[in-house]
Amino acid sequence: MTGPQRSRRRRRTRPPRSDWQFPLLTDWGVRPERQKLLVIVTSSIAVLAAAVALVVVVASLGSYTPESRTGAAIAQTSSALPQTFHGWASPKLFEPISDRAEDAEPLTAKEVFAQKTLTGEKKLRLRLVASKIEADCSAALWGEALIEQVSAAECSQAARGLYTSADGRYVGQYTLLNLRDGQAAAELVESLKTLYRGGWTLPLESAKAAFPGSGYTEAGGYALGHYVGLVWIGRADGAEPTAKDDYVSLALTLRGAEKPVYQRVVAITGPGS
Repeated sequence: MTGPQRSRRRRRTRPPRSDWQFPLLTDWGVRPERQKLLVIVTSSIAVLAAAVALVVVVASLGSYTPESRTGAAIAQTSSALPQTFHGWASPKLFEPISDRAEDAEPLTAKEVFAQKTLTGEKKLRLRLVASKIEADCSAALWGEALIEQVSAAECSQAARGLYTSADGRYVGQYTLLNLRDGQAAAELVESLKTLYRGGWTLPLESAKAAFPGSGYTEAGGYALGHYVGLVWIGRADGAEPTAKDDYVSLALTLRGAEKPVYQRVVAITGPGS
């Protein structure tokens, strides 16, 4: 066998280079299998060291304790919260009062709560059992984000009326917020589609009706020019509605509390508009 043939044979029989061979370690005479073991051990130590370092960093941060707050901005755990909410934009009918500058007179209790009974379809009647108008809108609400947005909207009044049906089966509350303009009202209603989960209106207290703290209730928000009307309804026993419970008619009946807003439109446009 000639010299070149012997050289080619030696190249064919040379064992393949191991994936675990590192030039520096090979030069030191460390075999491939030991190089592999060394890499695995080194990697394990590095992972363990990183984990220990992370634990130390987290421990150094300490535990987080929410800052204690006072006032209506706290999420009231004892307050009922609607399970569903739907919002509607302001109809063109309310364009004449889209700016509070055109409707500057404050709401009065006599004006808003003149109707002691709201009458709807199917002989549904809702009787007013408690009412309140406040210049400090935050006193009628809870939830920091909600209160901040209402404050930014320059809310000047919050009127709340608590109602119960004649048979005591239903309870409802209508809240009317007096905001800066129609844009602020529209933005609040849109925000409430998610914001209501962390803040809502505070229920008025009455011995004649009350929202059950953990009961099922529904709500809706309506932009009415520069006002926002909030409808909140439910069964007095907190149960979910059945086929016998017409919540559509119940909500429409409660919206009878909006009559003063319609009257303000007529006062500006005239009865023939």
